[in-house]
Amino acid sequence: MNQDSKKTQVEVNQKKYAWPISPAVVVCIDGGDPAYLKQFLADGSIPNIAKFIKEGFSVIADGTMPSFTCPNNMSIITGTPASAHGISGNYYLDTKTWEPVVMTGPDLLRGDTILSGFAKAGAKVVSITAKDKLRKQLGKNLDLSNGSISFSSEFSGSCTMAENGIENVLDLAGMPQPDIYSMELSLFVLKAGIQILKRDRPDLMYLSLTDWVQHKFAPNEEGARIFYQELDKCFGELDTLGATIALTADHGMNDKSNSAGKPNVIWLQDILDAKFGKGDAQVICPITDAYVGHHGALGGFVRVWCRGKATPKEIIEVIAGIDGIEQVLNKDSACKLFELPADREADVVVISRADVCIGSSAANHDLKGLEGHRLRTHGGTSEAKVPIIINKPMNEAYKLKAASGTLKSYEIFDYVLNGV
Repeated sequence: MNQDSKKTQVEVNQKKYAWPISPAVVVCIDGGDPAYLKQFLADGSIPNIAKFIKEGFSVIADGTMPSFTCPNNMSIITGTPASAHGISGNYYLDTKTWEPVVMTGPDLLRGDTILSGFAKAGAKVVSITAKDKLRKQLGKNLDLSNGSISFSSEFSGSCTMAENGIENVLDLAGMPQPDIYSMELSLFVLKAGIQILKRDRPDLMYLSLTDWVQHKFAPNEEGARIFYQELDKCFGELDTLGATIALTADHGMNDKSNSAGKPNVIWLQDILDAKFGKGDAQVICPITDAYVGHHGALGGFVRVWCRGKATPKEIIEVIAGIDGIEQVLNKDSACKLFELPADREADVVVISRADVCIGSSAANHDLKGLEGHRLRTHGGTSEAKVPIIINKPMNEAYKLKAASGTLKSYEIFDYVLNGV
């Protein structure tokens, strides 16, 4: 599309976005807790990010609750809270069937994505994710016929033009298809993105990584340093290619192990079964997905549905007295406080303290994958603070906007497209 025929603005979900003046690249560093940046900025390990902060824009923002991957990626890519886009976890409970429903299908995502909105307006857009569970939601209604691209590292070796808008991705990235539990799964996203930026100069790119490293390594461990140094090199390459780069995260990460190095878990289903009888209340852990080896389906946020005689008030009274619980809320309070979709919310929402995680029943969690290292995981308000870093300065209007209150991470496309 010629520059003269490009639209000056694109409206998506009642928000207007300016057409990017240079390729705009938004990167979601999965599990990118601000503590990692603090550690590696202090010791000089990430010079390109340091340059972005010095010359551009940096702030700590509020992520979407619960602080899980799917809700936050969908908030970022739609520019809306979960109450609007409807994705409030990896799972929710369908009360018609009492069966858990995976929330990664594009049919469950409400509204449009910023990527598809720009593609409809004639832009060439690119979406690359680490895990394939996000790919179809991020690519909802995305027309690939005009050169747009959507694929995952997980299945990068089997990309087709019809399904992904690209083929021969392994040759392009110069890497083999990575293992699902590896830092290479994230690095593949960035290296492929760099090559596509060189080759195609797309208007808009969204690159979403995975948090295997942050689950495994604390900020003071060498494995984390190596990963962030590799990320920083890739961000430097994107910067050299003239991209406007915006970095954020879907959630933070905390150590939730006890002094013996074992997961510091509240087995909530077992507690409720002992109090009210088996099956009276049902606990759902919405962190659960197909790959639980690095967290054992343990997080800082769970939901409880009432299926028997116990009322939400009675359940709340029991849970509120448990050591390690930070908040326990009824449905209405949770939806108002965290901007959640009421039709997919539980009767009771439970959030743990930063050093504690919550599971359902001890018998239902496979923790073999955690052997040999401390549990680091997320989901609660203690993991909901995330960075926003842009490699170019904000205009005066957006400097004032940023100074007027706490930013939401789902505003990042607004800032990178309208604020630079």
